[in-house]
Amino acid sequence: MRRALEDADLSLDDIDYINAHATGTEWNDKNETAAIKEVFGKRAYEIPVVGNKAALGHSIAGSGALELIGCVLSLRDQVVPPTINYKAPDPECDLDYVTEGKRNVRLQNIMSNSFAFGGSNAVLIVGKYETH
Repeated sequence: MRRALEDADLSLDDIDYINAHATGTEWNDKNETAAIKEVFGKRAYEIPVVGNKAALGHSIAGSGALELIGCVLSLRDQVVPPTINYKAPDPECDLDYVTEGKRNVRLQNIMSNSFAFGGSNAVLIVGKYETH
């Protein structure tokens, strides 16, 4: 996440929404939450976080591409979608998980986390293109 911010020449304050890898497993979700907190500090609690695998399913190698398409659509529509079927919150996963329905918000930059079997990790940031 830090490297993606550096590569995009963005600050912590420039991220408006995080699309979490969010496999729905206790180990992964707690560790991803901890990593977001480590990178973003107090700001982590101000950023909406969504796990859209609950809606899309876990398509293994295709998950990152599907999630990135969702991020692009969120930028286009200026909407943060909800994480569906989030029934039993974990006290250690205490960020602003969007569960109550979509949010209409101003989005400029979205971070999308994708982690794969074997330890490969990818974080992409997609930003809204402004024409002048």
